[in-house]
Amino acid sequence: MAIFQSQFANVVEWNETDDDVIFWKWNNQELKKSSRLVIRPGQDAVFLYNGRVEGVFTDEGNFELESDILPFLSTLKGFKFGFNSGLRAEVVFINTKEFLINWGTKNPVLIKADGLPGGLPIRSFGTFTVKVSEAMTLIDKVAGVREQFTTQDILARLMSMLDSLLMKWISREGKDVFNLQSNAREIAAGIKTELDMDFCSLGLSVTSFSVSSFSYPEEIQKKINQAASYQMVGDVDRFQKVAMADAIASGKGGDSSAAGTASSMAGMMMGMQMAKDIINSNESVSKGAKFCSQCGSKLGESSKFCPECGAKL
Repeated sequence: MAIFQSQFANVVEWNETDDDVIFWKWNNQELKKSSRLVIRPGQDAVFLYNGRVEGVFTDEGNFELESDILPFLSTLKGFKFGFNSGLRAEVVFINTKEFLINWGTKNPVLIKADGLPGGLPIRSFGTFTVKVSEAMTLIDKVAGVREQFTTQDILARLMSMLDSLLMKWISREGKDVFNLQSNAREIAAGIKTELDMDFCSLGLSVTSFSVSSFSYPEEIQKKINQAASYQMVGDVDRFQKVAMADAIASGKGGDSSAAGTASSMAGMMMGMQMAKDIINSNESVSKGAKFCSQCGSKLGESSKFCPECGAKL
């Protein structure tokens, strides 16, 4: 937070001890003739008098109130200090750095998906960055009723909008709801644009927004992984081999009945494949196909030599 070091020292400054404070207001103190203003790197100081902005100071340094500050205040240029009275004013210190904020969905967001009447529940998390773009707007909209403003206040505003923004931009950009990560960049760009427009009304700018990950319920994720493995197989023959391997693997380490069931499934599928191969072979023979008497390779109708072993026909 900030500390007014001493009323007798007449020093107005902000000693930042928290990294998440965007502005802090020094007020309810009387500025004496000998008062000094200290502005540190990454800070701006805004003077207010009777709720009105009198001047903005952006240069870092140590300034005397009477000689360095008052001459630049719009309506207080001719202010004369009394014998025992001082100037009662407010000073708002603004943190000008960029703030990195983590975000994440509190509850699953239901995204419209074919075959799921209630929607597909997803969670997501990532980061975004903000900074003060218009100090006067921030003071007008927020500083008038707040002593300080933090990144938690910004995060609360984001969370009130997050679900609807995710639903909108996933539906628009995420054509494959089971592979949203491939559209993460486009989804994040759309959300950033809308957030920046909203935060602009507070004098803030959203400089970046990123989606680190989308996550699905465990049972959905298993189906996605299974579908991906089948897609990698590519044809029915290899699909059957993968299915047989899965069936055999599921029986390992279990009881004898589980192993027997897995083996039976594998045997049945192998038998089906063998029957399929026999049928295809018979169909070829019935159509008059020729085969080499030496190696059994299939021959063309006008072949005089076997293309595999070279035997004369």
